[in-house]
Amino acid sequence: MTRRRTASAAALLALLLPLPLAAAGTAAASASPSALASAPPSAAERSRTAVELPRPTGRFAVGREDLHLVDRSRTDPWAGSGPRELMVTMRYPARRDTGSAARYLTREEARLLLVDRGLEQAVPVETLAGTASASRSGARPLPGRHPLVVLSPGFTVHRATLTALAEDLASRGYVVAVADHAYESVGTVFPGGRVLTCLACDRSEETGMRAVSDNRARDVSFLLDRLTGPRPAWRHAGLIDPGRIAMAGHSIGGASAIAAMAADPRIRAGVNMDGGNATPVPATGLGGRPFLLLGAQERGPGGNESWDRDWPLLDGWKRWITFDGSGHFTFSDFPAIGEQLGLNDPDSPLPGARSVELTRRYLGAFLDRYLRGESRPVLDGPSADAPEVRFHTP
Repeated sequence: MTRRRTASAAALLALLLPLPLAAAGTAAASASPSALASAPPSAAERSRTAVELPRPTGRFAVGREDLHLVDRSRTDPWAGSGPRELMVTMRYPARRDTGSAARYLTREEARLLLVDRGLEQAVPVETLAGTASASRSGARPLPGRHPLVVLSPGFTVHRATLTALAEDLASRGYVVAVADHAYESVGTVFPGGRVLTCLACDRSEETGMRAVSDNRARDVSFLLDRLTGPRPAWRHAGLIDPGRIAMAGHSIGGASAIAAMAADPRIRAGVNMDGGNATPVPATGLGGRPFLLLGAQERGPGGNESWDRDWPLLDGWKRWITFDGSGHFTFSDFPAIGEQLGLNDPDSPLPGARSVELTRRYLGAFLDRYLRGESRPVLDGPSADAPEVRFHTP
């Protein structure tokens, strides 16, 4: 392990270990969606799976397809050679009883995540890889035009960590694109059997984390080009309403939402889920567009310098919300998974199912209001049925 990886791990473990399972250019889409999707678990593998994500709350089934996108106009900043690549999981409202069960992670992705967290002896690879979810690979989409939400995961972790949130949004009529940014997770499978690991973990000591969020902003603009441009990379791109796009992210992915909105006017609204703002809000603001800060308990005013710094610069509708009893990974799948495996964190006592429920409620309400124009009073202040939720007005 290099000095950078050791230092990076030490910084990340302060956030990750309390929750044991945490962790316009030319382009081409490679391979078919069916070829890129992870093989579904066998009957024997399913029988060993003891973990299941909370069911989506919407009325639609959830379809899933994976895309491999290549931006040949950019050299990968972490590898220093070759074009920039993304793996993207698309989820969308689908017809029931179509498609096939989708694996949560490949075995190798699960193994690398567990090894990175020191849990390879505590949690079987197949238990994590076979986590049950509602997604159906290749399911037939429902007709219509839907808002698009881009999700970006935390640094070092796989895009699968936002599955419960993505599935819920899709079940409620959104198209959701969850991106893995090459060389920024501990292990992501790309076409050809390539497993790209976290080169950015070493390089970011030199570049700083702003380089990560700014680079992800460029990834997102490229992704929007390939989903909403004249020759879209996804066969169901007609489902997307290009006039209704939002971005949300966890950790550095949340900081990337700020960077992406600053660079791309197509993004109408943004959410940062517990990420320090490595890319500051521009002094000129975000053009009056709405933004939601959704944070762990310690992320209230005075708990993070970047949020205090940037709050006055958010020049549209804005909310600063935290959950009592929450931690950094409350906004991902890991609390729900860890709870079922008996890996609870006494310092973040908010139950896993409740973590998922509250994240879905407040992020979903924000998107409903600003991509659909629907009234969502839950955003106006405290609710009697959510005593854990704090609204901050610095």
